[in-house]
Amino acid sequence: MGVPVPVPRRTLLTTLPAAALVALTPPLRARAASPPDRASGGPARSDGTTLVDPATAHAAVRDNMVAVFAGTAEVNARPDVAGKLAAIETTARTRLAALDGAGPGELFQGVPLGTSDPNLTTSFQYLYEIALATRVPGGALAGDTAVRRRVIDGLAWLYDQYYGDQDRGYYGNWHNWEIGISWHVSRTLVLLHADLAAYRPDLTPTYVAAMDGYLRNGRDGDVDLDSRFHTGANLVDITTNRILQGAVLGDDARISKAVADQLTVFATIDPYQLRHGVTDGYYADGSFIQHASVAYTGSYGRNLLTRVVQTIKILQGTGYLTGDELVRVVQGWVANAFAPLIFEGWMMEIVKGRAVSRTTTGYTDVAAVVEAVVDLSGHAADADAAALRGYVKFVRENSRATLNPTSFVSPVSIARYADILADSTTPAADLNPPARHAAFNAMDRTVHHRPGYAFALARNSRRISKYEYMNGENLLPWFQGEGAHHLYLAGQDQTEAYGVDYYTVVSPYRLAGVTAPVEERRSVPELYGTPWYDNPERGFTSSSESQNTYVYFPRGSHDHSGGASLGAYGTAGFVQSDDVAYLAKRAGQLPDDFVAYRNATATKSWFMFDDEIVVLAAGVGDGAGRAVTTTVDSRIARPTDAITVTGLLRDGRPWPGMVGGSASGTRDTAPGSSGPGVAAAGGGTRAGLAWLRYANASQGTAVGYVFLAGPAPTVSLDTVTRSRRVVRTANPDTPVTRQVFSVTVEQPAGAPPAAFAYALVPNATEQRLRTYRNGPLEVLVNTTRIQAVRHAGLGILAANVFAPGRHDVPVSGRTRGPRLSIDGPASVLIRTEPDGGLAIAVADPTTRRDTVAVTLRGRRLRTVTADPEVRLRRVPGGTRIEVRTWHAYGRSFTATLR
Repeated sequence: MGVPVPVPRRTLLTTLPAAALVALTPPLRARAASPPDRASGGPARSDGTTLVDPATAHAAVRDNMVAVFAGTAEVNARPDVAGKLAAIETTARTRLAALDGAGPGELFQGVPLGTSDPNLTTSFQYLYEIALATRVPGGALAGDTAVRRRVIDGLAWLYDQYYGDQDRGYYGNWHNWEIGISWHVSRTLVLLHADLAAYRPDLTPTYVAAMDGYLRNGRDGDVDLDSRFHTGANLVDITTNRILQGAVLGDDARISKAVADQLTVFATIDPYQLRHGVTDGYYADGSFIQHASVAYTGSYGRNLLTRVVQTIKILQGTGYLTGDELVRVVQGWVANAFAPLIFEGWMMEIVKGRAVSRTTTGYTDVAAVVEAVVDLSGHAADADAAALRGYVKFVRENSRATLNPTSFVSPVSIARYADILADSTTPAADLNPPARHAAFNAMDRTVHHRPGYAFALARNSRRISKYEYMNGENLLPWFQGEGAHHLYLAGQDQTEAYGVDYYTVVSPYRLAGVTAPVEERRSVPELYGTPWYDNPERGFTSSSESQNTYVYFPRGSHDHSGGASLGAYGTAGFVQSDDVAYLAKRAGQLPDDFVAYRNATATKSWFMFDDEIVVLAAGVGDGAGRAVTTTVDSRIARPTDAITVTGLLRDGRPWPGMVGGSASGTRDTAPGSSGPGVAAAGGGTRAGLAWLRYANASQGTAVGYVFLAGPAPTVSLDTVTRSRRVVRTANPDTPVTRQVFSVTVEQPAGAPPAAFAYALVPNATEQRLRTYRNGPLEVLVNTTRIQAVRHAGLGILAANVFAPGRHDVPVSGRTRGPRLSIDGPASVLIRTEPDGGLAIAVADPTTRRDTVAVTLRGRRLRTVTADPEVRLRRVPGGTRIEVRTWHAYGRSFTATLR
């Protein structure tokens, strides 16, 4: 065995380029099997690292892992971790009781084996949980040899009966066989390393060989970086398992190879120069993608964060990693990828894929992020560590739910968390400013923060999936990426507004922000009787590429999805399209019994300011002549919450209004129904609304809706009862009753395409809504070719252009501002400063253009500051701004002019 090879990280930056890894990993692999050239503790290398002998390094990996999951004697003596230790012991004793009560074909009572891969995975998990309790310093089961031998006997029995035969195994979900089982087994082998060596020394190499054999999407029993299964969070899980396996085998080459493979996830994804064809991972704008095209920061991205931080802890002091550069990369993820997606301790739904249908909450998601940040702070440099500690405090102080540190994986993390909270020298501080616009264009997501609210927007394109369904999770997903939004209001427990209950009681066709045809769709299990479309002869198996492409997470079919950012302001544009499954079905490329659904049409823009989100929609309709519903907003409330809806008609008369709570109507509508609920009393909406205000006095929240142009909306307030199982087959059959408030624009069958404009006004008062009658917002143009607005109060003109060619933004008669023309497609934001200067941002929302040009009419302008990609030149009657957007992937370029 060779000496552990330290990996220098001097060249790493917060966003790590893949080229740096290309230069590092070949020498790592070449040297992994080389003989040691120094004894442990010997002279340092020229790069400043110190060699560690293999046996010491392997023992350190094992000891570190035990400390991570079982704690240390010092930590476990603290009162802060008593609850965690009690939970570990209680779990172990519960598992031991189930072990005692097992019947035929079971290792644990109630977990039958033979055909269920989830049950086999669960059985290995239970053995791990028992083994863990025997390694907890100070625990009641610590050092219990008899219990440890029961675990070893259980491992042997599972291997002999259900795991060891490679021909009989690997049924069901590949993830259980390549990742899940190996995660539990690898940790158990570490926990019981000495006992196995004394009692069953054959079992460790036997299990590792079997785990290699089940790595069937790899190559020769190892990771294959070219495999679509070995990417992102999945790759980190597999390589962490292999690090632990190397530590119990004394296999230095295995550890070094696994570390090298895992390091590839630290590289920022360059979509124009993909490594191994992989699109999964973190992007320069903070986006995270898994499954090739799913926006997934809040689930897979969170899991990756957790695992890489655990790996950093496990490898500490082993010589396999040195320096703090990797820590700084992960800190960059926390600040730019996670912090914008967390609102008052809640993880936003737009980046959770199929996990939105689970009963675990956004607060639970953030607890896992907080634990990772707590651990990261223990490895970061002084200033960085202080920033991370301050963020931990910030999340704790601003969360609407109490974070229970017992949910942390590690007792050590709990102790460090308690120390951070007790440290009076570190103030609570967000990693982001209170007003921030985050354009995650690489994953078609936008987040807009202001004191008092956060707005989250989900879109799709040829690059990004419309939704994710899989394994009976997220059964009604069709419109979750069709311009759906979440408007989070400060001070509210977000479980009362969103989470699984929102998706349970709100019709999937009436998610906030969505334009959908009026029809009834069926879930995948309803269509085919199985959790997937099963047609092996045509390439459709449970984990085939065809299943992924056309069933699990289909992409859109239009390029236009993105926008420009100028400081804390932003715009987003989106062309709604059919998914790739419908297009392939129409082209005769899919089997006759494969069902695909046609979409409605719409071209939309969102202009995000301080107090308003202005939405423009044009070309809203349906090529098949169906009726279409566009949902301005949908909000939920408890049945007893005091809801009032007030408004003003365009002719100045008060709208009749609505009252919720016990007075609202009740219905138990099938989740597939897209029919309207209870219309507003008196038909007041048909008289033409100027604005509406929804208020929940019980929650202390309110949202205003200003109708700037277009058809009159319909307002409904219903009480809906549905089971959480309608969105996920594994959810408990728990009925949920909520009031559902919706504002919609209804277009009858056969109606021509419509255009309309409205503004969402978070936390609005009636007094403020009255000011919009002659207020700061002006719609300049709203077509399928160009959409533009001007905000007089902020001096901002914002435009999205969707079609090629030159497009002039109409001159406003009400407000002053620049006159401009745009060569589209493009997104443009211009702000007139008090001194007469102009700040401009330009982006290519298609990601396919080399150059975008904007011409400002009037006086000639000069550059004050500008990105290198921005060039100015004088033209007759004004100034032409040319922006090189080649390979920018939707990034905004800015300049200040005078």
